Formats: sequence, C-alpha cells, structure tokens
Amino acid sequence: MTTKPRVKKFRIRRKTDDAQGEEPGVTAAEEAKTPSQAEQIAAISKEGLTGRQLRMARRVAVKNGFQASSDYDAVRQLRAAGIDPFQRSSILELVKPDGAKVPGRSGRIQLPDTAQQDGVSLPSTASAAAMNRNASEILQIQRDIARRRKRKLALLFTRLSFFVFLPTFLVGWYFYNIATPMYATNSEIVIQQAQPQNGGPTGLATLFQGTSMATQQDSIAVQSYLASREAMLRLDADFGFKEHFSDPSIDSIQRLEENATNEEAFGLYSNHVKISYDPTEGLIRMEVIAADPVKSYEFSQALIGYAEEQVDQLTGRLREDQMRGALQSYEEAEQRRAEALATWLAIQEDVRQIDPQSESTARMGQISSLESEKQRLELVLQSRLNVDRPSEVQVQSLRDQIANIDNLIADLRDQLVGGSGEEVSLAARNTELRTAEENYAFQTAMVQQALTQMETARIEANRQVRYLSQSVRPVIPDQASYPRAFENTILAFLIFSGIYLMISITASILREQVSS
Repeated sequence: MTTKPRVKKFRIRRKTDDAQGEEPGVTAAEEAKTPSQAEQIAAISKEGLTGRQLRMARRVAVKNGFQASSDYDAVRQLRAAGIDPFQRSSILELVKPDGAKVPGRSGRIQLPDTAQQDGVSLPSTASAAAMNRNASEILQIQRDIARRRKRKLALLFTRLSFFVFLPTFLVGWYFYNIATPMYATNSEIVIQQAQPQNGGPTGLATLFQGTSMATQQDSIAVQSYLASREAMLRLDADFGFKEHFSDPSIDSIQRLEENATNEEAFGLYSNHVKISYDPTEGLIRMEVIAADPVKSYEFSQALIGYAEEQVDQLTGRLREDQMRGALQSYEEAEQRRAEALATWLAIQEDVRQIDPQSESTARMGQISSLESEKQRLELVLQSRLNVDRPSEVQVQSLRDQIANIDNLIADLRDQLVGGSGEEVSLAARNTELRTAEENYAFQTAMVQQALTQMETARIEANRQVRYLSQSVRPVIPDQASYPRAFENTILAFLIFSGIYLMISITASILREQVSS
C-alpha cells in the first residue's frame, strides 16, 4: 500500500481566476472585488523580493510549464496555481485533483497570497505630476547649492587676492624693480690670549688656556660694543654713516631722512651691521651692508679697528694696575737702598775707614806683635838680672822699652774699646759702619725682591694681553648681495598666507561661538 506525501494546506484569502474557468461558488460581486493582473503584479513588486527569490520563482515557473512575462508575473501565476514560488526542494510535488486542472478544487495545494491593502493603487497622473514637481525642486536645490558654492569660491578667491596675492605682488614688485642694491662685506675676527711662558702658573689657572672659553667674555664684550650706539656714533663721526644712507639715490624705504635722530640711525645701523658670535669656535662674524661697495669695505675696516681698540682697553687697565704697583714697590726699594748707601759712605768718610773688620783685625795684629815684643824684652831683662853685676844702663833701657810697649798696647786697646773722656772708640765706629753696611745689604735684598715681583707682574700682565686676529679679512664686493628678491617674495607670501589663515580660523571660531 502506497501513501501520498503530506502536503501543507494554506488558507486562501481571496479567490483567483483559473485558466479553465471560474471557481465554482464565486459570485459576480466577489469577481468584481478580485484585483486585476496588473494590480497583483504591482502589489508583488512592493513586497521587496530579492533577486535570488525572483530567479528561484522563474525556475519553478519554467519547471511547471508556465509562460511568464516577468519574474513578478511568474510569482503571480505560481501563487494562483497554489505553488510555493520559493520552494527549495529539487522535486516539486503538485497535488492536483482528478480530471482537469481546476484551481478551486479542494484537493490542490493553495499558498498564501499577498493581501491587498486598502488605498494602494497604480500611480495616477496627479502622483506623476507630484513626482515631476519634486524632481524639479530637487534640481533647483542642486542648482542653488552649486551657485552658492561658486559664489563662495569667488568670494574666497577675492579675499585671497586682496589679502595674499596683491600684497605679495606688491612686495615682489618692490624687490625686483624699486629696491636699491646693497653690497655686503663679510669678515671674521677672533680674540686670542697670550700663551704662558715656561715656568708660568699651572693647574686650574691654565685649564682653559688656548681655548675659546678663555676669551669668551672678551668676545661677548666686543660683540656688544660693535652693536652699540657708541660704535654707531663713532662710525658716523669718522666716516659719515648717516650721510651715506641719506643719499637720495637710495629708495625711500631704505633711505634715512635728512635730519634723522640717533635712534632712527641706530635702527638702520642694527639692520645693516649684523654681528654674531659662535661660542664653539670663538669667532665673531660681521656683515656690513651699504649702498656702495667701497663704503661697505670702509665701514667694515673701521669697525674692526674699533674692536681692536676695545680689546686693548678691556685688559689695559688691569695690566696697568698690576705693573703700577710692582713698579712703585721697586722704585721705593731703590730709593731706600740709595739712602742706605749714602749713609754708609758718610760714616766711612767720617771715621776715615772703609772696612771695619780689616781695621779691627789690623789693630789686633799690632797688639799681638807688641805683646810678643814685650815678652821678648822681659826675657832679655830677666836674663840681664840673673847675672851677678847687671848693667844698670841696660836694665833701665830694657825696662823703659817694656814700659813704652805697655803704653802703646794700652793706647791701642783704648782705641779699640774706648776710654773715659776720649773720642768714640774704634769698636763703636766699627759697629756704626757694620750697621750701615747691613742696612745697605738689606735694602739691596729688598730691591732684588721688588725686581722679582715686577718681573712676575710683567709676565702676568703679558698673559692678560688679548690679541685680535682677522681670520677672514674684508674684501670689496663686486656684486650686490641684497635684496634677495625671490626669497623675500616667497617669505612675504608665506607671511601673508599665515596671517590670513589665522584671521580666518579666528573668525570661524567666533562665528561658531556666537551662533551656538
């Protein structure tokens, strides 16, 4: 016994027309209410079926032998026949009643159909006119947007032309056609320190000797002086700085007025005399700009001379103070030595003695000789007295000689040590001479010490000396260095663009803040 496959049955919301005729039991009123094919197709198109579903419905319609004019018509015919147009099974089993194909029979498979919504119909003439009107309004809006965009672009270009392009053009036109050519003279100077001599100070005092650190303070001082008003006034007094830049041949922007003040002249001086210092190499670079190449060269040479004088002035006072103290000490020591020598000479003339030591030695030698002679005479006298009958004359003569020698010895001793009521003794004169001699020797030693101090001060002063050397000497230029027209024009364009951009951003931010 075979069983038929189970077929799902669906309720039909409305009756559809069959190809063989009307469904039994359908009245004329129901037929009038049944939508037409065009309405059914329009309703199916509004269901939002995907392309895959429509292709599947066309394949199912072909398999079942339906002739469909479109994919939506295939869906309509399949639904009218009670076939699921989106069936995924590869075998389509259609349950048909016995006999002819009658859609209204109870034995066929009926699928749900699309429910007809009230008020849905095909587009009418009024709806088409409304669609045309909407399209025209959209087109008008697009045209307004395009016109507004063009107007904004025109206004943007106008603002750019007025605030950026026109000022840049004027600046470039000035630099290319009006600006007076300026000539620049470049030079480089370096300040050097004297090298220490052999035997000079060592240690931390010479740690930075020979490097740029040793003269950095002097280099900065010279740089500040060359960039000061004093250097400008001196250059104007010596070479006519104001007069040169007041020449009518110079354009009005770069020209200095006839009766310009020192402040105005100094502003021009700062722009035309550019001085920089490189601490790593110890170089002072100077660029002097003038309308005439010869004047530029003269100004550069004059400023280098001013710098050299300034270098000498920086260390001149220190060196003078060091040498002044040492020289004064030496002169005072020399004066004291001369006074001591004069005193010693006066004492020698007074006592009529040159060397007290030799004089005392001579007197002591005389006393020793007399003492020896006295001893000899006493021995002779004793030998005479030892005879039985000595000669009185000889004895008395010997005694007189001995007495004379004693008196002479006493006189010599009195001359050496002095006696009561007598003149100054030889010992006192010798002491006075010795004191004067020692004072002279002491003053001579003081002169030697002062001379050594003066030599040390001279070495230290020479070590403090600074020398200005020209590593790059100024040369008269043969071609104008300024104005740099292209670079200045590009720079002006960037500056104006930046200013315009900042103003635009600020205005936009303020407008947004106000509108919010």
